[in-house]
Amino acid sequence: MISYDNCWETMARRGITKYALIYHYGISSNTLRRMSHGEPITTSTVNELCLILHCLPQDILSFEITEEEKAFQEQRELEIAEKKKK
Repeated sequence: MISYDNCWETMARRGITKYALIYHYGISSNTLRRMSHGEPITTSTVNELCLILHCLPQDILSFEITEEEKAFQEQRELEIAEKKKK
């Protein structure tokens, strides 16, 4: 699961608010809503945030696999292995 907690921390360190991102930098409020709910954003948005915050992508997001994702991935790998045998 993608987490944007790093972004909120980076914003706090840089003194940039959500208000500033929306009204000064043109980041949409919907994008910030999506981030607040752990939903996907585009790589171009990550790029824009990196430019605004003078940081790297890992300062915007992190990835940690959930148990549900892990189970799904294991099942998918088994299915792929079966297809390769045929």
